[in-house]
Amino acid sequence: MPVAQASAFAALGLSAPLVRAVQQEGYEKPTPIQTQAIPDALQGRDLLGCAQTGTGKTAAFVLPMLQRLAATPRTGGIRALVLTPTRELAAQICERVSAYGQHLGLRHAVIYGGVGQRAQEIALSRNPDLLVATPGRLLDLMQQGFIRLDRVSILVLDEADRMLDMGFIHDVRRIIATVPKARQTLLFSATMPREIGALADSILIDPVRVSVSPQRTAADTVEQSVFYVEKEGKRALLEKLLRGQGVERTLVFTRTKHGANRVSEQLVRAGIDSAAIHGNKSQSARERALERFRAGSLPVLVATDLAARGIDVEGVSHVINYDLPNVPESYVHRIGRTGRAGASGSAISFCNTEERPLLAGIEKLLRRRIPVAEGEVPRGEPAVMQAPAPRQAAPGNYARPAAPSGARPARRFQPRRSRSR
Repeated sequence: MPVAQASAFAALGLSAPLVRAVQQEGYEKPTPIQTQAIPDALQGRDLLGCAQTGTGKTAAFVLPMLQRLAATPRTGGIRALVLTPTRELAAQICERVSAYGQHLGLRHAVIYGGVGQRAQEIALSRNPDLLVATPGRLLDLMQQGFIRLDRVSILVLDEADRMLDMGFIHDVRRIIATVPKARQTLLFSATMPREIGALADSILIDPVRVSVSPQRTAADTVEQSVFYVEKEGKRALLEKLLRGQGVERTLVFTRTKHGANRVSEQLVRAGIDSAAIHGNKSQSARERALERFRAGSLPVLVATDLAARGIDVEGVSHVINYDLPNVPESYVHRIGRTGRAGASGSAISFCNTEERPLLAGIEKLLRRRIPVAEGEVPRGEPAVMQAPAPRQAAPGNYARPAAPSGARPARRFQPRRSRSR
């Protein structure tokens, strides 16, 4: 890293060991969320961050947390706690803690469900300074007497809205009740539903508020499009797109675990290497699939929303919504897996007749229409459906020019090769 770039991190107030670690990780410059959050977090301020994955928010809380821990004496107990909704995200945060803290000599551990707890008990017996945990396993180990949180001075809630979606909010409140009130609290969420706002109001004291992008806007670097295609035509269309030029590493979303398995099996039978990840898969199977996907040896990963929320993989060229999500905000989270950190990417959605209300909800959230991609469905399969006529926009609502009656937009789908980062 050039000196000027290294000093950009030092200018945020980071110590020399952390700047050196960031340099060794190949960081070029702080992201907007890091620039906004790190100085105040270093001062011990509470913080409320509205940021999606892929914005650099993990470093925005891990770096100042490590510096503050290194600057204070050990107490013989857990001094910092990071709560996160999924085991994949917990593992990724722990890996970042290892990378950023490599010159500090701090101890850390990660605990999550879906695996045996014996190794986690051993890790806890070593008195880690910092603990990354999912709520369910943390409560289990607390109730068994393996964990005390009475010396925690820094609490981080990451992906708070997803913890709400997954039904963890009551567990989170139970955990917070055991942490000292005299602490620093940092809460990050991609969206701010009413329940998360209420939680923030109840646990944050005079927080600094940071936001790096419009809460309801999809990444500008993602080219979005939608195919109107009936359910029985989706499989053939998916195979056709995956064989297209420029489709390198693709994340396919389904609505259900069974659907993820079915789509992955169909692709394998068609000669397209793929794997499915969801809550019913073992932790080892999920980790193997993620590692292959991350390494580039697995071109297609089929996932449900809950399984994919913690996926942070560089170089995803395409996201394909095989099924549209029931919750519009999930669409933004899904397509945020591509077009990260300024790279280009494509997000393609399939919409059948029953899913049109779901698409309308997504477009309302985005405040614009998703362009229709016109392409050929393989011979012998149901034809792509006619796109519905554009609605008359109400004052202040999104709109696009109406197409001539009976015609589709002239644009044809052309997969785009993503730029390397």
